[in-house]
Amino acid sequence: MTAHSAVAAEHTPAPAPIAWDEARSRVHAAGLAAAPDAVELALPLTDGHTLAAPLTTRTALPAFPTSSVDGWAVRGAGPWRPVGRVLAGGTPAPLTEDGTAVEIATGAMVPDGAAAVLRVEESSRTPDGRISGTPRLQPEWRTPGEEAAAGEELLPAGTPVDPGVIGLAASCGHDLLRVRPAPRAALLVFGDELLTSGPPGAGRVRDALGPAVPAWLRRYGVRVDPQNVIGPVEDTLDAHVGALRRALAEVDLVCTTGGTMHGPVDHLHPALRQLDAEYVVNTVAVRPGFPMLLARVRGADGRPRFVAGLPGNPQSAIVALVSLVAPLVAGLQGRPEPTLPRVTLAEPVPGRGDYTHLALVRVDPRDGTARPLRHVGSAMLRGLARADGFAVIPPGTNGDAGSRVLLAPLPLAAGERP
Repeated sequence: MTAHSAVAAEHTPAPAPIAWDEARSRVHAAGLAAAPDAVELALPLTDGHTLAAPLTTRTALPAFPTSSVDGWAVRGAGPWRPVGRVLAGGTPAPLTEDGTAVEIATGAMVPDGAAAVLRVEESSRTPDGRISGTPRLQPEWRTPGEEAAAGEELLPAGTPVDPGVIGLAASCGHDLLRVRPAPRAALLVFGDELLTSGPPGAGRVRDALGPAVPAWLRRYGVRVDPQNVIGPVEDTLDAHVGALRRALAEVDLVCTTGGTMHGPVDHLHPALRQLDAEYVVNTVAVRPGFPMLLARVRGADGRPRFVAGLPGNPQSAIVALVSLVAPLVAGLQGRPEPTLPRVTLAEPVPGRGDYTHLALVRVDPRDGTARPLRHVGSAMLRGLARADGFAVIPPGTNGDAGSRVLLAPLPLAAGERP
């Protein structure tokens, strides 16, 4: 049985974990294949979506010569006789006679026949009312096509749409953009031992992932509606199957917390079997974060939905988000697989044998050095609250001080480009 085959009989042995980087590529490809159809939306509605087609200009930018200063558009040698005024939004008559000038505002169209624009603060009036001064050698206007030629591709498909992209599209003359909508997600919290309010005690622990995971997902550009954060789900197989089936009918991705092992109340794998799910990834050779999974379920409309099984320990769950959910979501958005930056280790970080080690670090923005944090046990969140991401220590290696390693960043801002 391979990681791509259908979930098999109940007592099938767990497969060998696959390499961390292979798992990321595999889930990204699955997301890309399942990316929803593109839609056309009005510009103000596209923030947080993804370009489904390249952004091109409808005209040259600028489309006409545009004055970059307030002053006088002049023809021939001075002094110049004023013959009119042109403001932004107007179409001026051409200057046809030498020795003439029109007053011009910043952003206004430069009239045909103008040889220069004289800044107003560098001009003066002669006694007979003509304009005198010396125009600068550098032209004081923007020429057509200076920013972009007509039809030029400015941004490729797969670019996240943010306010800068929206403004650029508007300047190009677009009223609509063809985009891929933001994926929708739900969170199912598993575990009868969890409290949803108040302090932990008497054998029960406070659920930290129910409030936190939706916030992380939103920072990846995923839509998570409050009604789709559900739990704790009762620790029975029927309750797990029912909750998964209801969520999968509404969203593109269901994240679950806990239940990824094969213990007496770990019902996720049996529930996936009942849903005829297919594993994309079933266990990854990474520490912390073991075990994690991603499965695919065919929806009633024929489109695949996904279940991301996150471990119940809080830091391990976030490792699973960074490892599997981030590249899956990029694929669903029609974006490239996230490229990981590199950082320099300021202190040594041990390896984890045959497993990739994701070590929580804080990155100094001044020099790009990464320092490992304390309080980084699988069940701990104190280190995570101060972290910028995870230093990636490959299998069979140690991270020596001064070595350059990949960084799996945490999504610290909404719409952040990995």
